[in-house]
Amino acid sequence: MHDLIIVGAGPAGLGASIYASRYKLEHVVIGNEIGGQITEAWEIENYAGFESISGKELMEKFSNQTKKLGAEIIPAVVVEVNKKDDSFDVVTSDGKSYISKSIIFALGMKARKANITGEDDFIGKGVSYCATCDAMFFREKEVVVIGGGDSAATAALHLSEFASKVTLMYRGDQVKFEPAWKEKIEKNEKIEIILNSEVKEIKGEGKVSAISYEQSGPASTREDASPALTNRGESTRGGEKKELPVQGVFIEIGTVPGVEVAKKLGIETDDQDYIIVDSTQKTNLDYVYASGDVTTASNKFRQVITAVAEGAVAAGSVYKKIKLEK
Repeated sequence: MHDLIIVGAGPAGLGASIYASRYKLEHVVIGNEIGGQITEAWEIENYAGFESISGKELMEKFSNQTKKLGAEIIPAVVVEVNKKDDSFDVVTSDGKSYISKSIIFALGMKARKANITGEDDFIGKGVSYCATCDAMFFREKEVVVIGGGDSAATAALHLSEFASKVTLMYRGDQVKFEPAWKEKIEKNEKIEIILNSEVKEIKGEGKVSAISYEQSGPASTREDASPALTNRGESTRGGEKKELPVQGVFIEIGTVPGVEVAKKLGIETDDQDYIIVDSTQKTNLDYVYASGDVTTASNKFRQVITAVAEGAVAAGSVYKKIKLEK
């Protein structure tokens, strides 16, 4: 029997493992995607110790350190976690079972769908949720990025290295980029942003060829906005319907917690499906903890640095629970 099983192999899960190893907790990490969603990040500039590093490279360092400390990382999908007397039975999709005294859920997030007409029809045929994964397939093509946050900004910047033109469409009247990303986009002549716009349909025959969208207001509400952030001066009428020829549609409208397996066990979540934890990262169930983007901790900041910190706290809490309370 293991002391601990960590479900999830992203920054929170690997961070928890690093600390669990230092606490000499006998444990394994089980995760479908080693490194988690952050491996899709083209560039990270806000993780302490690295001025600039790709998400994939950063997670390779996490993984290597985790293994060097002696932990086993099992690439598998956890489909069920069951409570059995004084232990937990973790079942993976390949039918294997792992037993432990405690659990840390580090489940991470999954891409949010836009629920646009045609979206499901063209997944893998021009519709993507990962610019880092698929940008190279759109070399010298025109693409659109849907979204107005930092993930949309970084996707647009990365795509601009391959595509001939990148149009970023956001339904709000101003984008919500960090100032550093905003500055880079303003300087990038390949990127055009259309505000107050909502994509209504993704069109094509076999693969994406265009989108139809509707503008509910002006391209920008700011008189001093730079051309790069205001549809390059184009005037619009409220409710005007338009069509834009594109070969790729990248949906970057955020993520939702991947909490299904935890909820089956009886873990409580808030109204947005984030796992509710206390200051020790403990859930409502004894010997069950959670860390990372999937929790209510760290003010839901959802950054690598807070995910790792929560993983460390959770591992420390497990150590105190099963080693010091005997």
